[in-house]
Amino acid sequence: MSDFKDAAFGAGHDHIFLGAGHEKNERKTWAVIALCSAMMLIEIVGGSMFGSLALVADGLHMSTHAGAMLIAALAYTYARKHAADPRFVFGTGKLGDLAGFTSAIVLAMIAVLIGYEAVSRFLSPVPIHFGEAIPIAVVGLLVNLASVWLLSGDHHGHSHGPSHGHSHGHGHDDDEHAYGDEAQKIFAPSGVFAVSIFEDGVPPVFRITPATASSRLDASTVSVTTVRPDGTQQVFALVDRGGYLESKDEIPEPHAFKAIVRVRDGEHEVEFEEHEHGHDAHDAATRDHNIRSAYIHVMADAAVSVLAIIGLVLARTFGWMWMDPLAGVIGALVIANWSYGLMRDTGAILLDMSPDRRMAENVRHAIEDRGDKVVDLHVWRVGPGHMSAVVSVATSESQRDSRFYHAVLERFMGLSHVTVEVQPSQVAA
Repeated sequence: MSDFKDAAFGAGHDHIFLGAGHEKNERKTWAVIALCSAMMLIEIVGGSMFGSLALVADGLHMSTHAGAMLIAALAYTYARKHAADPRFVFGTGKLGDLAGFTSAIVLAMIAVLIGYEAVSRFLSPVPIHFGEAIPIAVVGLLVNLASVWLLSGDHHGHSHGPSHGHSHGHGHDDDEHAYGDEAQKIFAPSGVFAVSIFEDGVPPVFRITPATASSRLDASTVSVTTVRPDGTQQVFALVDRGGYLESKDEIPEPHAFKAIVRVRDGEHEVEFEEHEHGHDAHDAATRDHNIRSAYIHVMADAAVSVLAIIGLVLARTFGWMWMDPLAGVIGALVIANWSYGLMRDTGAILLDMSPDRRMAENVRHAIEDRGDKVVDLHVWRVGPGHMSAVVSVATSESQRDSRFYHAVLERFMGLSHVTVEVQPSQVAA
C-alpha cells in the first residue's frame, strides 16, 4: 500500500501563495489609479469649460488607462481578501497572472486601434491643432512618468521569497550558476575541471564538472577546503551526481574565500568573490505578472506620448504631416510586442507550464541520489515565489515514508507546497 501525504512548506495548510510584495504592489496600483482618475477629471472638465475637444478626448483616453489599472488593483484586492477561501484549491496566487493575461489582451486591442487609426491618417490626413495637441501630449507624458515612478522599485515584478544577498552569474552550461563571470577552472594531470558555487532554488553548494571529454572525477578522491579571510577553514566532501560532483554540505555566507580543491593528483587553489544580487532564470518562478502588467501599461502610454510629441514637433517644424501617423504605427508595434511577451508568460503559468525546469531536475536529483526512483514528478507555479510539487517515489527502503522525503525537499527555497506518494519499488516495477 502506498503512503500518501500532503504538506505545504512555508505556507502551512492554508494554501496562501501570494507574492512577498503583494500588499505593497496593491497600494502602488491604487495610487496610480487615483492619479489617472484625477487627471482624467481635470482634462474632461477643463476641456468642456474651454471648448477643447482634444482635451476631452485625452481625458477619455486617460479613463481607459485608469480602467486597465483597475484590473490589476482589483485582482490584488480580491486575491488578498480570498487568500484563505477553501474554494480555491491552490489559493489565489494565480489571480495576478489571470489579470496580467487580461491586461495583455487589452494592450493588444489598444495596439490594433492605434495601428488602425495611424493607417487611416496615412490614407486620409486630418488637420492637426498643434497648439493644443503638443501641450496635451506633454501633460500625458508627465502623468505617465509619475505613474512609472509610483510603480518603480518592482517594475519587473520580482517577488522573491527567502534569498541570499549575492549574485550568481552564469557558469559554463545552462544548468549551473557560478559566482563571478564564469566557473573557476583547474588544470590537473587527470583533466580540466570547472569549479563553481551552484544555487538554483537550493542552498549553495560546490559543483565540480569535467570541462573536457577525457577528464574523469572520483568523489572518493576529491574534496574542497575553504579558507576565509580570518583564517577559518572548512572541508567539504563531495558526492557523485551523475556527470558532476556536488558537496554534501551547503556553503555558509559570505561567499568570499579561497578554495583549495584536492584531486587525486594534486591540490589547486581558486578564489571566489561576493557579488551583487543579479537576475536569472529563477525569476520566471518569482515574477509578479500583475504589477508587471500595470507597469507595461504605463510604459506603453509613456512610449506613445514620447512618439506623439516627436511626431507632432517634426510635423509642425518641417511640415512632415506623415510623421504623426508614423509615430502611431511605431507605438502600436512596440505595444503589440510587449503585449505578446506578457500574454506568453502569463498564459504559460495559467496552463501550469513549469517556469523553472531546473527546480524539477533538482528535486529529482535530491531523491534519486539517495538510491530511490522518481516514478512521477510535476512541478508548477501556484503564486509569485511559490512552487508546488507532486512526487511519486518508489523505494526499497521500508523505513522511508513521506515524512522522510518532505525533510529532503524542505531545503528547496520557493517550493512551498509538496505532495509525496511513496510506494515499494516492486509495485512500480
